[in-house]
Amino acid sequence: MTVVLVTGGANGIGAAVARHFAAEGAKVVLADLDEAAGQEVAAEVGGRFVRTDVTRAEDNEAAVATAVREYGGLDVVHLNAGTGGAGGLDDFDLDRYRRTLAVNVDGTMFGLRAAVPALRAHGGGAIVVTASLAGIAPATFDPVYSASKHAIIGLVRSLAPACADSGITLNAVCPGFVETRMIGGLKDTLVANGLAVASPEEIAAAVATIAAGQGTGEAWALQAGTAPQRVEFPAVELSQV
Repeated sequence: MTVVLVTGGANGIGAAVARHFAAEGAKVVLADLDEAAGQEVAAEVGGRFVRTDVTRAEDNEAAVATAVREYGGLDVVHLNAGTGGAGGLDDFDLDRYRRTLAVNVDGTMFGLRAAVPALRAHGGGAIVVTASLAGIAPATFDPVYSASKHAIIGLVRSLAPACADSGITLNAVCPGFVETRMIGGLKDTLVANGLAVASPEEIAAAVATIAAGQGTGEAWALQAGTAPQRVEFPAVELSQV
């Protein structure tokens, strides 16, 4: 039996990932702030819901503990919770800036710190973090969001070797525009401007493929109607002082 934990699992990509793994026979724990939607998806997939603020280390630990207590261990973790909309230089919002970095960057780090010991105790496993194409290329429409997603990819690539020592793969999925609450009602406008908009189900399938693979420390770009493409980074290593 595969046990899967999904943060940001109540809606959008996270809910699609929960449904995808449950359809394959996995037991799923959903972690989210949205209790009503989270409970609904958990009931649909026969899983468990844990109210979780990913900006709190103890909430991440509680979500992992639920998976271990209810299902005996943990095999796959999808750190998906994310937010944006902090603006740029002219429309900067300090509270939104701090919230974006807290959810996207702190939430990833706290999730990793909570999940790795449980995966290690269960003999290894896979972690997939939701980054974004905005973490690979500039995103002038939301610079702070872009910065946070660049940071997530940096964490994935830098922490993967340490995770590999415990039999844990750590990778990032980097979607373009996805039909979720984050783009609101902009889908028609985006499509009219020639931009591809993926379904959450496409991203879920990619997450499952990445989790099942043997690679680690990789970022996978994904746009509507295309297979995931591994991002090639310059082969540069920082020397230790």
